[in-house]
Amino acid sequence: MPNPICPLCDRPIPEGAKQSLHHLTPKLKGGKGGPTVLLHHICHKEIHARLTEAELARSYNTVEALRAEPGLAKFIAWVRKRPPEFLSKTVGGRRKR
Repeated sequence: MPNPICPLCDRPIPEGAKQSLHHLTPKLKGGKGGPTVLLHHICHKEIHARLTEAELARSYNTVEALRAEPGLAKFIAWVRKRPPEFLSKTVGGRRKR
């Protein structure tokens, strides 16, 4: 069975690589039970480092919108050059909700 593909960066998520489910609408903003996507852990961390829960719920509740966000687009271009199992610390802290 092939590895799943991260919809944010389009790289495969190999078995054993850190991964996590992202709620497209944050649970705290009504997204409990809503659609989720499986992402590399580093991609998921970057989303939450750049965007607040309110921003995610209001403007970035699709993969397409996330990919179009300028800061995430720059991150995606950078991380695509890394191996699929690549993991590093996310720059900056988590934004306030």
